[in-house]
Amino acid sequence: MSKSAYAFMSELWDRPRDGPLEDLVKSRLIAWRREAVVARVERPTRIDRARSLGYKAKQGFVIARTRVRRGSLRKRRHQRARKPANVGVRKITMGKSIQRIAEERVARKFPNLEVLNSYWVGEDGKHKFYEVILVDPSHPVIQSDPKLQWLQDPANRKRVTRGKTSAGQKGRGLMYKGKGAEKVRPSLRAHGRQAK
Repeated sequence: MSKSAYAFMSELWDRPRDGPLEDLVKSRLIAWRREAVVARVERPTRIDRARSLGYKAKQGFVIARTRVRRGSLRKRRHQRARKPANVGVRKITMGKSIQRIAEERVARKFPNLEVLNSYWVGEDGKHKFYEVILVDPSHPVIQSDPKLQWLQDPANRKRVTRGKTSAGQKGRGLMYKGKGAEKVRPSLRAHGRQAK
C-alpha cells in the first residue's frame, strides 16, 4: 500500500534535527527568535500535523506561532534558615505544560477567536515554539460548516482556559481510560465532591 504525502512529512518531523530538515529548522529558528512573541503566520509550518488537529484552508482559520521559555519554574532561593537540600529551587515543575501556557497566551492575544489545537514546531536552548490553530466562531464560513458549528455554542467559549484542547485534556489526565483512571472524570475536583 502506498503512503500519502502527509505520512512522509510526519516521518520527517519525527526527527527534524537528523534528516533533510536540519538546516531548514536551524535557519527558521534564527528568524523566529527575532519575531514578536506571538506572530500570525500565513500557512502552517507542519501542514500534516495541522490537518490532523482540525485545520482547514478556509476563511475563519488563523495560525499563530508563539515562543515560550523552556524549563521548570524559576524559584527564588531562600536566604536563610535552610539546609541546601531543603531550599527547593530546582526540579519544581508547573501544574500546566508549556504547550498549554503557549495556547493560553495566544488566546489572550486574539480575544475574538477560539483555540482549536496546537502543535510543536521547534525549540532551542531557551525557548519552545508552537503553532496554535485559531477559529473565528462568528465567521459566516465557519457558521455554515456543519463540522464546526459546535464552536458557536456558548459552552465552548474560552475552551482553552478550561483545558478542553488536546494538550489540556492530556494535562488533566483524560487520555487515560479504565482501570487506574477512575478519579479523572469529570475532573479531579468534581470527583472529590461526589457523594459517597
